[in-house]
Amino acid sequence: MHNGSPHGGRKIKPLADTVEFLRPIAEETGVEIVDAEWNQREGALTFYIDKEGGVDLDCCERFHRAIDAPLDEFDPTYGEPYTLNCSSPGLDRPFKTARDYERHIGDKIEVRLYAPFEGKKCYEGELLSYTDGVIAIRTERGEVAIPRDKTAKVCLFIDV
Repeated sequence: MHNGSPHGGRKIKPLADTVEFLRPIAEETGVEIVDAEWNQREGALTFYIDKEGGVDLDCCERFHRAIDAPLDEFDPTYGEPYTLNCSSPGLDRPFKTARDYERHIGDKIEVRLYAPFEGKKCYEGELLSYTDGVIAIRTERGEVAIPRDKTAKVCLFIDV
């Protein structure tokens, strides 16, 4: 989760606290909050939501309406005005949680590494499993198990 600068400007409550407050509402509307961002310069609070099968505009609007009044009561900006945004995370959003991996088992993913692992710095293949911090994928050269802590970015493979 991205926080605005802690120095000067507007103060907001920790994003993790705000997300936890909204989590039951997200579950009621059938979505999961996968990230949150505070843009201090623009005074914009954005929640990125996802669900099985993806998120569309109607889903974003439904979640926005559901959280609008409770969020005003929670007062994340200590009374300062802000713009509330809800968005899908985008296809190229990096995987951050075990749930992200579980949701995409069977999908083709791209794994970028900080340093070469078994001679390569980038892998593409079908996500087979994610267990105990290890990503198992099937590539054209066979199966490979990559420790998550060696990865710079893991996301869905986008064929352009």
